[in-house]
Parts: sequence; structure tokens; C-alpha cells
Amino acid sequence: MIGKLTGVIDYIGTDHVLIDVRGVGYIVYVSERTRMSLPGRGAPVALYTDMLVQETNLQLFGFTSLLEKEWYRLLISVQGIGSKAAMAILGTLGPEATGRAIALGDWTAVKAAPGVGPKIAQRVVNELRDKAPTVMSMGGKLSEALEAPETVEVIESNAPAAKPAPKKAPAKANASAEAEALSALQNLGYSPSDAAQAVAQSAQDAPEADTSILIKAALRLLAPKG
Repeated sequence: MIGKLTGVIDYIGTDHVLIDVRGVGYIVYVSERTRMSLPGRGAPVALYTDMLVQETNLQLFGFTSLLEKEWYRLLISVQGIGSKAAMAILGTLGPEATGRAIALGDWTAVKAAPGVGPKIAQRVVNELRDKAPTVMSMGGKLSEALEAPETVEVIESNAPAAKPAPKKAPAKANASAEAEALSALQNLGYSPSDAAQAVAQSAQDAPEADTSILIKAALRLLAPKG
């Protein structure tokens, strides 16, 4: 099983990238969001990968963070969701927004992905909603972007030399804040699903909020009405 590739971009297609790893080219399928974030041809790149093994076909799918990979693996566990649909959802929403949509039961957001109908979107939310808190609780660690080295040795590559790829932006602070807020609420006795829903709604309302603000906002949502 290939879990990670580090090499040089030889070619970028509409839904995949060809990565030269010491003279061996790997075709890696990526979401539209990931494809748009890649550096240019000839630049070093590193991606986490997941391998799809079929009777007559082997395919690699690439991700810039373990959070994206984890949501991909959960999405394809849902009946009716294949790799293409999972990548479409992640390409449309991104891993953080995918988690928030599922925690909130917002199947209309999932349905916005190309090729995903309402029945499938509802099934995704229904089957993964209870798993969202676990992934969200690890969000800070899993959302760290994978950085490629500035130079990578390539054997007989035809790709032109390129300037070192710019450093990827550090993981959004909000991913870590969501995980910390979720942990704090669970320590206060709230159920994982209720806490995840409140944190997801608070993070959606205030994307740049830090941990303390998220906790306060989530507590207001969890307060008894009346």
C-alpha cells in the first residue's frame, strides 16, 4: 500500500497529476481543490495517498492533508459513494467544510458536489454524522498540510527545472480551535454529537474564531431554550 509520495510534478491533468519519483511516474487522482493548489510542472510536491484496488485497475488518490484523506476514506465507506463522488465532495467543500456539513446534517451542502444527488447526500449525512465528532476532535493534527522538500532528486526527467515551490500555508487555526472546543464541551458533559453540531455551527458562523470564542458560541447554542 502506497501511503505517501514525494517527487516532482511532470504533468497536471484535469483530474490527476503525474509525479516523477526517482524516475518512476505515478498517476495520482486529486480533487479540483487540491489540483488548483499544486505548484507548477517541474516543482517538488508531496501528497498523502490512498490506493483503490479493483480486479482490473489500480488507482492512487492524493491529498494534501491527513484530514482530507480521512474524510475520503469515510465517504467511500458509504454505499453509493465511490472514489469519484468522494473527490467531488472534497473538491467542492474541502475537508473542514465537509465535516461541518455532516455534523450539522446539512445534506444540501453535500448535494452541491457534481454528480451527488439528494438521496446520496442524505445517506452521507445519516451514516457519517456520528463519526464526525471523532474526526473533528483530531482536526488540528490531521489538517496540517504536507510540505514538499525544496529539491528532489529525479532520474532522467524531461520536466524543466523550476523554482522551489512556495511553502504551503500553515493549517488554519480554526481546525485546531474546533478540536479544542469540541474536547472542552465533551469534558463539560455534552454528548459528542451535540457538541460537534454546536461547534460546527459556531465555526461556520465565525470562521476565524479562536477556541474560547467557539466555546462561548457553542454553549449559547446548547443552552436550554425557553
